[in-house]
Amino acid sequence: MASSTSESLITARWIVPVVPAGLVLENHALLIKGSTIQDLLPVDSARKLYPNATRVDLPQHLLTAGLVNTHGHAAMSLLRGYADDRELMDWLSNHIWPVEMKLVDYNFVKDGSTLAVAEMISTGTTCAADTYFFPEAVAEAFTENRFRGQVATPIIQFPNAWAETEDQHIQKGLDFGDSIKDNDLISTAFAPHSPYTVTDKALEAVRLHTEALDLPIHLHLHETKDEVESAVSETGIRPIQRIHELGLISESLQTVHMTQLIEQDFDLLADKGVHLAHCPDSNMKLASGFCPVEKLKEHGVNVAIGTDGAASNNNLDMLEETRSAALLSKVVSADATSVNAFEALAMATINGARLLGLESKIGSLEKGKLADVIAVDLSSINFQPIHHPVSQLIYTTTGHQVSHTWINGELLYANNQFTQLDEARLRVVVEEWRQKIESVS
Repeated sequence: MASSTSESLITARWIVPVVPAGLVLENHALLIKGSTIQDLLPVDSARKLYPNATRVDLPQHLLTAGLVNTHGHAAMSLLRGYADDRELMDWLSNHIWPVEMKLVDYNFVKDGSTLAVAEMISTGTTCAADTYFFPEAVAEAFTENRFRGQVATPIIQFPNAWAETEDQHIQKGLDFGDSIKDNDLISTAFAPHSPYTVTDKALEAVRLHTEALDLPIHLHLHETKDEVESAVSETGIRPIQRIHELGLISESLQTVHMTQLIEQDFDLLADKGVHLAHCPDSNMKLASGFCPVEKLKEHGVNVAIGTDGAASNNNLDMLEETRSAALLSKVVSADATSVNAFEALAMATINGARLLGLESKIGSLEKGKLADVIAVDLSSINFQPIHHPVSQLIYTTTGHQVSHTWINGELLYANNQFTQLDEARLRVVVEEWRQKIESVS
């Protein structure tokens, strides 16, 4: 971690603090002391006030808050491209779940999560919400690489390598929460997989535990039309109604996907303060449907962005995902003004922090917040001319233009190179897993 007394002064052509909304500062500097943002001021003043600070000068860059990926399955990066071009239930039932049953263990999850962390750090993500088996391994990979995250514990009624029953999943989740309570980088949540894979009994137990422990619930919900129609055929009610009747619709609920919504749902979500992780690329690739972002915004629902896992995306590039979210909302709403560039950036930063309950700590470049910061290089010819830097960030940039990433004030990626993570070793480990996956396919 950065020293509590070290000072770094980052100067940039543009700084977009996210809060207040719509602000672009030119030729300003950000002062980081230890893990915290201490000042944001013009470059000339900064150089006079902080002459002894370590300087990082970025004359053609845009500096903004680290991106917050609100939904993913980090370990599934090892399954990137493994079973493409299939619909959701075929993809899950006939390809993903079988290979997981054969190969997933602690080492699979740690190595896959390390691969995901490398990709996220190098493309500007500084915090991610994750849910997968062996959350202890996810937390270890995140912590070793100084990455921030909400590591949720999965609950599913099917036996797997991590737990046999729903009760065992829940108990292991409680134990995991105790194990990370003093970890400043890691928080947790309960993650019942979805209404169609978790019983009412388990969902009621989750509600009781999360209320007692003040924890969030992270839930795939209304992901596809088939999910909703099957639930109505079997139970007579839509999944969101069932979840509401079980008492889970609240400000503690982090819903994921939500492509199948009707008018009464918008008021319910808004009234209860539910958060939504929108995963446009995964939804499009699996033909799951379209999340009605503009209508959710109109009702005041907090909508953030997630990539989902690399097995269904196929990358964890939050800048690409944010562009997709902005463009898709325009098409779905038939309104070219829907989700403008500043709103899209907010969805990828402060809205994500709000979903995770971290808006007082991250998600914007404000004095006193933790220094989760990224720099994006806008010097290439394909960015010229730059009339509006935030428009270029959202509509032109990908994560490959991220040149620097700080988490907790520590520079983890500088000039397109990792400062801590051993990329060469990681490549060897990932190739070994590719061969194992191929051998059991």
